[in-house]
Amino acid sequence: MAALPTGVAVVAVRDGRDDVGSTVSALCSISADPPVVMLSVIADGYLREVIDRQGAFAVSVLGAGHRAIAGRFSAEGRPSARLLLAAEPHDRGEATGALVLTGALAALECSVERSLEVGDHAVYFAAVTGLPRVDGGRGGAHPLVRFEGRYRTLR
Repeated sequence: MAALPTGVAVVAVRDGRDDVGSTVSALCSISADPPVVMLSVIADGYLREVIDRQGAFAVSVLGAGHRAIAGRFSAEGRPSARLLLAAEPHDRGEATGALVLTGALAALECSVERSLEVGDHAVYFAAVTGLPRVDGGRGGAHPLVRFEGRYRTLR
């Protein structure tokens, strides 16, 4: 599967105590009408626990200039998402209250409709409940992708 290029995004959830986030590459559109996405996260991770509890999350689609952000959100033992975005322009989604990178290529707010466990991952089917305004900022118009185990830019 490393030979299949996939888009890179940051998923964020507003928890009662803090903000939780992670880099993901298992995100795709499932339906355009109504808009539904599929997200897959590690089943035994804290992100899954918080998504299950909150039932909603926000997605920031990363661009070419966001390689460092992708790395920060995928590092072991990372601090809260709020701290990871402290030096980056960001906002909170109206529907979820979750952090959204304002320089992202695109952003979605999602409400979980169904979930299931498959192997070592939890898979969520989520309705798109909001489209936060983002400007593409330093991320540029080129997406960040994961290919052969590394972050790369499509041009």
